[in-house]
Amino acid sequence: MPRIAYVNGRYLPHDAAGVHIEDRGYQFADGVYEVCEIRHGVIVDLTRHLDRLDRSLSEIRISPPMSRAALVQVIREVARRNHVRNGLFYMQVTRGVARRDHVFPNAETAPSLVITAKSTDPKVIAAKNANGLKAITLPDNRWDRVDIKTVGLLPNVMARQAAKEAGAQEAIYVDARGMVTEGAATNVWMVDADGQLVTRPAEHGILRGITRTGLMDVARALSIPVVEREFSREEMLGAREVFITAATSICFPIVEIDGKTIGNGHPGTFSEKIRSAFFEIAEKTAI
Repeated sequence: MPRIAYVNGRYLPHDAAGVHIEDRGYQFADGVYEVCEIRHGVIVDLTRHLDRLDRSLSEIRISPPMSRAALVQVIREVARRNHVRNGLFYMQVTRGVARRDHVFPNAETAPSLVITAKSTDPKVIAAKNANGLKAITLPDNRWDRVDIKTVGLLPNVMARQAAKEAGAQEAIYVDARGMVTEGAATNVWMVDADGQLVTRPAEHGILRGITRTGLMDVARALSIPVVEREFSREEMLGAREVFITAATSICFPIVEIDGKTIGNGHPGTFSEKIRSAFFEIAEKTAI
């Protein structure tokens, strides 16, 4: 069955969907996005994703494309039309279509909204959780406002490609002081030498991941303390356990970084416990 995309008020066949060549998302990466998991026919943590979308739009001064209630209905409709029970939806809002000029277009320019959805294979995710992933580290060369979820992802693209060429699945950024920031598309966690679950504070240098926030809820429910502090690449390499979190994967264990085995080289118990409990605690919105 062909996929369906929502583009500026119309539901279109995916292979026929498009935006104007002067859309500012295409010209300047002048837009923001969200990706949200759909599992067992419900949308996971939708409210938090929409709250972050509102913040991102506010930070770069783009007006919301429609009311939240209307947006939720469009998201549900896209998921239904694509018959997604396990998968994700992608939502992108740009400043709209205008003559190419670096300054903002006039206030009457309508934002552009694109929403797509696709199914994923739970067996593929289960295999990654069972076997663990490999990662590399790279210098963090992104702009300073990574707390805004913008579509300007060229450094992330280059980092992921470098990981692929090294036989890994994720690239982990390290700042100029040697401290871990986050993955190219994930937040990073570790279990330190004292057995504490640690992640970098989200005040600066990382995106405040929705799954990261949800994982903290899960940890509290399981009586697992979470320590928010910086940690170095060297400490990470010596950690008992390392894992990454994202909306599309929840919690993937990392078993090797830069060719060095993490822990005993197998997925750890913290990531397994948290992943097993995550869906029961997360907000679920029916499609």
